[in-house]
Amino acid sequence: MVVLHPLSDFIDCDFAISDSSCSYWYEGRCLESGLRLKLPRTSMSEAIAHGLMQDLANNDCYSREGKMYGILLVELPNGEQWVLKAFSGLLNGCSVAEGWVPPIPGRDEVAFEEARTLAQLDAIKQELLTLKQLTERQQYETLLNDFEQQLQAMSDRHRYCKHQRQEKRQQICKKLSPEALTIALEQLDEESRQQGIERRQLKRQQNAVLQPLQQLIAATDARISELKQQRKALSRQLQAQMQASYSLTNFSGRSQSLQELMPGGSPTGTGDCCAPKLLHYAATHNLKPLAMAEFWWGASSVNQDKIQGEFYGACAERCQPLMGFLLSGLKSISMSNRDFHTDTPLLISTLTHLCTSDEKRPVFSPIKGEIPILYEDEWLIAVNKPAGLLSVPGRYRDRQDSVLSRLGHLLPDGMALASVHRLDQETSGILLLARDRQTHRRLSQQFQQRQVHKVYEAILAGAVTVEQGVIDLPLWGNPENRPEQKVDWQYGKPSLTHFQVIAREGDYTRVEFTPLTGRTHQLRVHAADARGLGRTILGDRLYGCCAVISRLHLHARELRFKHPQLEKTLHLQAITPF
Repeated sequence: MVVLHPLSDFIDCDFAISDSSCSYWYEGRCLESGLRLKLPRTSMSEAIAHGLMQDLANNDCYSREGKMYGILLVELPNGEQWVLKAFSGLLNGCSVAEGWVPPIPGRDEVAFEEARTLAQLDAIKQELLTLKQLTERQQYETLLNDFEQQLQAMSDRHRYCKHQRQEKRQQICKKLSPEALTIALEQLDEESRQQGIERRQLKRQQNAVLQPLQQLIAATDARISELKQQRKALSRQLQAQMQASYSLTNFSGRSQSLQELMPGGSPTGTGDCCAPKLLHYAATHNLKPLAMAEFWWGASSVNQDKIQGEFYGACAERCQPLMGFLLSGLKSISMSNRDFHTDTPLLISTLTHLCTSDEKRPVFSPIKGEIPILYEDEWLIAVNKPAGLLSVPGRYRDRQDSVLSRLGHLLPDGMALASVHRLDQETSGILLLARDRQTHRRLSQQFQQRQVHKVYEAILAGAVTVEQGVIDLPLWGNPENRPEQKVDWQYGKPSLTHFQVIAREGDYTRVEFTPLTGRTHQLRVHAADARGLGRTILGDRLYGCCAVISRLHLHARELRFKHPQLEKTLHLQAITPF
């Protein structure tokens, strides 16, 4: 089976092969040498990946399911450059496909068990779908609502009658003789008793009708819980078998099972991602990796955090823990802290650090885990977050890769770091983190009291005719389409933004935003809403930008605040990358 592909299958022959500009590093620490090993995602590898995307777009079978795809640019012993390509998991139910890198060895050993378990899991899935669509649930809700309305109407009527009886008692006590009063009061008491009986009868009727449905729903929910436990146990059992069978080989020629590499266990799918498959194949076939790129293709992921055609880095839980082992043996791409040179293709020249204090500046640390450090001292750290990376880990397993989690692995005190504020995943720019609780508390207070000066730069898709102004539109989270925010005058929180047009470039407008409040998606909504600027930020698909563009053109350019320990003003800047 042909796995190596010529460059001409993906890019034009006149592409600048020498172009080595880097937008991301795959990296990990070698457990033996302690060196940090790195493999870049370059403009060359991204161009190859775009060529693969064109091939995928021309074949409907690749759009049936969303998944990660990857390419690895490799060099043969004779110096020729070729391309490997891989998909994550299964492709239309198959682990092997013509032209694609095969799965990691060991899958065949558990193929029968995997097929049997997957069939069981599919049967469980189908039963769960059936149980969740139980028609009696809707019937129960409808009947319960009807009974509640009847009870409410009855309660209102009984309350009115009780009030009438109270008034009548007061009246007859003054007018009737003792014998007549006794009879009249008994009649009123009997009316009260009859209404109590009426209420109890309706409650008994409600229980008689709803109880069988409640029992059926309870039994169904118990079965759903049981099936979920079975599914979890089957998945864990299969994963344990795969971990023991899967064997990875690095460029030192050393092989280890997933179980040995991740003795504490690993998430489902570890070893089936593109990066491990590509690097393992290259290591076992004497191919030298030069650059790699991974991207999503197909429908958006379940959590809507992956978009077709976008590039993504190594996932934090599955791939990142394996990188140090997989890259071991590639001495030519190893890099320790002292090996750093400012002429490496990291776009460091676009970063600026300004400190207005008279104190000695902290040493500028150009990069830690492909996240440029703008400022660093013993109390805090400021980074230039790349677009596409979360500020802090998300709730789900596939949203753990973030600035905080990467620095947590890379810095000696990384686990003590805490993010003082956040940037949207799609937004690039300055992100501030504290190294101790006291610093975090003091910085957080500055943000809460609006003592921090923030400046953003954006490109809007369209012409803005007003030169400057203030946008005052209250924002409220849309519960039907999270995380979307919308203008809501009744429930929205006050949101204030100052804007200044700084350039007009054809059909686009470059704008400087100064947010005076810090609401979620504030700048994005204030730009897109017709009551604001009425122009979406370029690349903002969530709020209606249809342009085919690789990123959101919003950058946190400046941050000015008072250092909580040095009592000096810090003014940080990160030059806009677009």
